[in-house]
Amino acid sequence: MQGLPQAMLGAAISTLVPWLFWLGAAIAALMTLRKGLASALPVIIAATVPAGWWWSQGDVVPLSSILLVTLMAVVLRARMRWSEALIVGALGGALMIQVGSFTPPGSSEALLEQLHQGAPQIATMLDDLASQGVDTQRLADLLMGGVTGLVVLLMAVACLALARSWQAGLYNPGGFREEFHALRLSPRELLVLLGVGVAGAVLDMPGLGMLIWIPLLIAGIALVHGFIGLKGMHGIWLGVFYAMLIFTWPMILIVLLVALLDSFVNIRARLGSGN
Repeated sequence: MQGLPQAMLGAAISTLVPWLFWLGAAIAALMTLRKGLASALPVIIAATVPAGWWWSQGDVVPLSSILLVTLMAVVLRARMRWSEALIVGALGGALMIQVGSFTPPGSSEALLEQLHQGAPQIATMLDDLASQGVDTQRLADLLMGGVTGLVVLLMAVACLALARSWQAGLYNPGGFREEFHALRLSPRELLVLLGVGVAGAVLDMPGLGMLIWIPLLIAGIALVHGFIGLKGMHGIWLGVFYAMLIFTWPMILIVLLVALLDSFVNIRARLGSGN
């Protein structure tokens, strides 16, 4: 925040360096949160130029992450609601999956060829699906797009959280912690996500529904953070929670279900009133 030239230089260099694009995305998000889209545009462009070069080299993650985090930062600045920013980010990522932004031409054919050569069982399953009339190339496109879209959205959310924490550290110490701990989806927002999923199924646009669960997952993670904060528990419990979330798939389902329940009963408010 020392000045626009420094922010532009930092965003450009960090995005150009492999595996540091997240720093450039976070810088762009910070400037957007603090100054607004118009004032932050030079920094965003400085980050997107090297990210566009990476896109031309076949790496779609940096540019996609910058675009999504900027979109979410605009919504968060305007609406001051993490839930709405996450929903808009999920919809943006889903649209990118649906239009094939994450699947460069020829990538699905290469994936199918690798599967046929290196995974005979999967190749047999794909052949069976093809004999039943399933478009295996489209299935491969959706698989590649869904996995890449998931990585991009999670990276964009992490960059937005980092930018928001920087902003809070500069201008409102402790504000990000309180803001994140209070994150929950309202029933109306859940209906929006459900409607998008149903629309994707009805319109035969499955990409639309592939990321709609991410806002609910982030809300569940925020609920765990808030619970640990309310109870004054040691930070090691967060480490245990994230380890279980990453390495035990049923934990993801549990977090989603608890976040769904929280949307209707506001668990943190009940815990707070009981103290």
